Amino acid sequence: MSALSVAFAGTPEFARTVLEAVLGSRHRIVAVFTRPDQPRGRGRHIAASPVKETALAAHLPLSQPATLRGGAALDELRSARADLLVVVAYGLILPEALLDAPRLGSVNIHASLLPRWRGAAPIQRAVLAGDTHTGITLMQMQAALDAGPILLQRSIRIGAADTSGDLHEALAQLGARTLLEGLDALAAGTLHAIPQPQEGVSYAAKIGKSEAIIDWHRSAVQLDRQVRAFNPWPMAETRFEGDQLRVISARLPEALKTDPAATPGTVVAVLDDAVVVKCGEGSLALTQVQRAGRRVLAAREFVLGRTLLGQALG
Repeated sequence: MSALSVAFAGTPEFARTVLEAVLGSRHRIVAVFTRPDQPRGRGRHIAASPVKETALAAHLPLSQPATLRGGAALDELRSARADLLVVVAYGLILPEALLDAPRLGSVNIHASLLPRWRGAAPIQRAVLAGDTHTGITLMQMQAALDAGPILLQRSIRIGAADTSGDLHEALAQLGARTLLEGLDALAAGTLHAIPQPQEGVSYAAKIGKSEAIIDWHRSAVQLDRQVRAFNPWPMAETRFEGDQLRVISARLPEALKTDPAATPGTVVAVLDDAVVVKCGEGSLALTQVQRAGRRVLAAREFVLGRTLLGQALG
């Protein structure tokens, strides 16, 4: 069974994990495409993408086109003589001519069980929706958004305490394993694509910072999902004493006797490890919080020197 010559297009940490897996396989990377260097971090310093860092360290042919719409990127891909283009969170829509250029076309790793959660934020949307499972889809790429035929799917369970950050790491590892399985099968000619089902299509819109603001009139179950979905970014937040208060982690508390007349957003209990806040339905126990410009505090640290019972958040 022969090895494949692979061109790789990706940008963030998720893509780096997959690139490193291909580098450790019998298949050969013949070209890498990544986005131009961007401002990153608090200082907004220009920095290389994770994929660029790995490509440079491995001495791989690297290209950072400002656009894929011109002919330059297509010429580079053709000159690399790749059997396959692998696309993982590149960050731009790839034109059809580029997708069709390699001998076996192009494949994409998507962090959901398509056709559920096509689009930009499948991990966060799955957590927000209360999905019990998610996974990786390896699909043949076409012009329509995440609508290409499915080559492989592998699933994992979403745990009751899992954050988007937890799932991001787990899915990156699963994506790497799924791609290597797919590459071996494509090289052997044993992998065949099947069309996506027409039923069950949903779209994972890009996350906006405004979605992170907690509305205490919502149910505790919904707010627990919100806290987990927006960790590590943009972090769920409320207001405390007029300032931003990020909720880093929370849990659904066991049954507590609280004032049924308390308005949503009121602190109704202070436990050893949590500050319990009344919601529109039920209560949410905040276990880690962070005030603007301060370090993350466990609830027991946050309550020191404060009388929180009866105070209102939001």
